[in-house]
Amino acid sequence: MGSIPNPPRYDAIIVGSGFGGLHTLHEMRKQNLKCLVIDEGSDMGGVWHWNCYPGARVDTKVPLYEFSDENLWRDWVWTEKYPGSDEIRRYFKHVESKLHLKKNILFNTRVVAANYDDDISQWTVTTNDEQKRTARYFILATGFAAKALIPSFKNLETFAGPYFHTSRWPQEGINCSGKRVGIVGNGSSGLQVIQELGPMVEHMSVFQRSPTYALPMRQRPLSVEEQDKCRYEAIYELRKHTFAGLDTEFSVLPATSGGLSFWLGTYRDVIMDKDINKEAYEFWRKKVLPRIKDPKNAELLAPEEPPYYFGTKRATLEQRYYEVYNQENIDLVDAKNNPIVDVQPNGVLTADGKFHELDVLILATGFDSVTGGILNIDIRGRGGASLREKWKKGTWTHLGLMTSGFPNMFFLYGPQGPTSFCNGPTCAEVQGNWIVQTIKYLRSHGNHEIEPTAEAEEKWRELVNQIGDATLLPATKSEYMGTNVPGKPKEMLNYLGGLTEYIKNISSAITSGYSEFSII
Repeated sequence: MGSIPNPPRYDAIIVGSGFGGLHTLHEMRKQNLKCLVIDEGSDMGGVWHWNCYPGARVDTKVPLYEFSDENLWRDWVWTEKYPGSDEIRRYFKHVESKLHLKKNILFNTRVVAANYDDDISQWTVTTNDEQKRTARYFILATGFAAKALIPSFKNLETFAGPYFHTSRWPQEGINCSGKRVGIVGNGSSGLQVIQELGPMVEHMSVFQRSPTYALPMRQRPLSVEEQDKCRYEAIYELRKHTFAGLDTEFSVLPATSGGLSFWLGTYRDVIMDKDINKEAYEFWRKKVLPRIKDPKNAELLAPEEPPYYFGTKRATLEQRYYEVYNQENIDLVDAKNNPIVDVQPNGVLTADGKFHELDVLILATGFDSVTGGILNIDIRGRGGASLREKWKKGTWTHLGLMTSGFPNMFFLYGPQGPTSFCNGPTCAEVQGNWIVQTIKYLRSHGNHEIEPTAEAEEKWRELVNQIGDATLLPATKSEYMGTNVPGKPKEMLNYLGGLTEYIKNISSAITSGYSEFSII
């Protein structure tokens, strides 16, 4: 194909400056590609820019949760096995000091629309300040938790005190000491806030819709000596060859090291066999019950009959979560059977007629996961076709990287990729490298467009759902299935075949000369 008039301003525009966006930017700059990253936040780090709530902490141990670039890890030392948000932010400052990525990042700016022009094979990207920028390639690194799910509580906007989702905790912080605090939800962020604020507030009301099967974090300080850099190259190579991009694989032995190992260490059987799943739940419950004094709280936090299968919701890690409920200033409300029915300026009313006086209301209510951040943008592909319309009744991708009808648009850590079941930095590097390698291929062959065929994405969607249907996940209402969002199609949103098989699939796409793609 010959040269195209009106060349785009950028080779690529990338949305998001978390692990995925930063890695892709760095690799594309190595190819002398002109790139711009656009991020709604005021600093880089993605979810770790927004996650500034008390107790915010990663649930993957280091050094697994960092880039594999030796230039970055050689002189970086962590202080804890599971770093908190402040330390992770310092890590991103360290990344910037080495790679100088900010010169290609536009902060405090939100992408609202993107339109593909068939005639000139380029994208026009519009931001909230009504500026338009053009690029050959449009890359979405929005992550799986970009769109917060806000419950439709009656009169929520009338609450007089501070109220916000945990993912939009005020950057300047908020003093909850001595306050009456209500928190809705007890997933990853809710659990961390509860165990952090519980000892300091005057009173806390926890509105629990379903229990979280929290696992022990086994948090501890890390010495410099423990961080043996001689092992790091082997560790980063190993994490590309395990199911979840970590350093451990499935085991039939009991998982005793804490963290996610009890979930992922026995994952294949636990998630597929109801009897084994029940055994795992009973083992977990036996460990938790002695830590809860009040029998009523014990039945809510670790019920005799599990309300959903163990491991079919996002795993949570705790340090003293269950002990918090032994405090006299904590009330646990069964919000499933006794939901919030009205919000008033100074508190909330539950269905039993009880009024809970509150100064602060915290919503730890999860996300419109995986697809939400992408569909938050009005994306129009070939012929002006809307991505929202295309995915209205289900998600269609090939390899969890592209979708038919939207040429030169890539996404990583998104739908039908390993995403929620893969260590973030590992997935960011694997998918980011594939995107950069594909663009390099196109440029070296004088091509301007690539998109998967409809047949290829049909096969990939079928495979993703087939693997998911062989597990217990579809039986649980969760972010994994999209069923936590009213009206969202029920489907497997993540590829559950493991990272090793996923890498084989995306690598074969390259070695086959992109046989399942249309290239112009």
